[in-house]
Amino acid sequence: MSAPNRAPDRISSGNPQADAVLGGGFPVNSINILMGEPGTGKTLFAEQLLFANAGGERPVLYLTTLSEPLSKVVTYLQLMPFYDESKLGTAVLYDDIGALLSSEGVAGLIPRVREAIQTTAPSLIVIDSFKAIHDLSTSVAEMRRLIADLAGLLSAYSTTTFLVGEYREADVATYPEFAVADGILEFARHKHSTRDERFLRISKLRGSGYLEGLHAFRVTGAGLEVYPRLVSPRVPAGYTLPRERIPTGIPGLDRLIGGGLWRGSTTIVAGPTGAGKTTFGLQFALSGVAAGEPSLFVNFQENPTQLARAISDLGGELSALRKQGLHLLYTSSVELQIDQVMVRMFDVIERHGVRRVVLDAVGDLSLASGDVHRTHDYLYALVQRFAVRGITAVFLLEDVAHQLTTAGSPVPAGFDRLSYMCDNLLLLEVQRGERLSRQISVFKTRGSAHDEGLHPVTITAKGLHVD
Repeated sequence: MSAPNRAPDRISSGNPQADAVLGGGFPVNSINILMGEPGTGKTLFAEQLLFANAGGERPVLYLTTLSEPLSKVVTYLQLMPFYDESKLGTAVLYDDIGALLSSEGVAGLIPRVREAIQTTAPSLIVIDSFKAIHDLSTSVAEMRRLIADLAGLLSAYSTTTFLVGEYREADVATYPEFAVADGILEFARHKHSTRDERFLRISKLRGSGYLEGLHAFRVTGAGLEVYPRLVSPRVPAGYTLPRERIPTGIPGLDRLIGGGLWRGSTTIVAGPTGAGKTTFGLQFALSGVAAGEPSLFVNFQENPTQLARAISDLGGELSALRKQGLHLLYTSSVELQIDQVMVRMFDVIERHGVRRVVLDAVGDLSLASGDVHRTHDYLYALVQRFAVRGITAVFLLEDVAHQLTTAGSPVPAGFDRLSYMCDNLLLLEVQRGERLSRQISVFKTRGSAHDEGLHPVTITAKGLHVD
């Protein structure tokens, strides 16, 4: 009778979010490749991993080849908070084998690695840069023999290995180390006019249920911060939609939508500039706080000072409202990174038990992503996660000339199907004559008999009011 399948033991990357993407970490005794252009964060990731796994019965070993000199590597390493000088030279070993390789060629690598294994028995080895060794090879056959010998040596001594290199995507099909690798992690950098975005992708990880796709990360003074891609939740057994109405906080509106919004629903409030969208969102959030429901206002438009003033104009006092359950999350639309926002948002939701969320404005996510399909997938996953958690959400959207509802109108990238994902669609309009006049209509409500008329809206010191 065969033994049941058993998941491989894991070692941590030193980053909980990266471990989540990896399905728990790297399999023990595996050979892994960290690939990417210079400056994408490969070396920092490897060193963070190294120190996270230092301090056991066996040391960890970092070998530098023909890339950065060892003194430079250690100098920058000392600036990192995860660096522990007490472990250097005992639990963490560094060695520069560049001179050895220059004098003996690639043939000098195997004896040096064998010697290190036999004398120090490291549990983990990093070779940086491994790609640079190709420059010393005299033939493809020589490199293939080297890779075969190295793989056999590492497997025999139960060592987890990371080969770091400035590999390009085309190298995956031609370099022999990719054939023997158990894991391949790609580090990429997308350059924009005002900022760079870095992404991590797992191309291969044997024996692991890893999370596919691009996962954003930032290089910070503390190391790498990874933001796993938002995915649709698994529907729990017995999942049912709550049959509970909650008030919007907008006087006169609830009677138009059957008595309020369904718990766990998502509503788009669309309209042009000056229609009252942000005021609508604030009233919805403040209504939740008044009802004892922690509420989160995610904002990419107005900075915290401007938002505090808007709250004050509605008769609220920000410090008191924070104590009662109002949470604000601001990110400048210039620096907006969609993955980072999602991770920060759900961190607040989980820590504070948030029941209402306002996103102002959801169109900024499309601009930040720059990818129509990526925007759609994020928004769909977001709506589904809110539904499963019973979180009632309002998405504010700049919508000029009814782009969401008029056939043939240009729709903002990624939003051509957003109105179908959401449960409710409310349209705010502004008519310009001798005086501005505002109106609201209920274009769609799911599971409700809604009013189909066009109703005047006034904005007073107390906020929006549907006449």
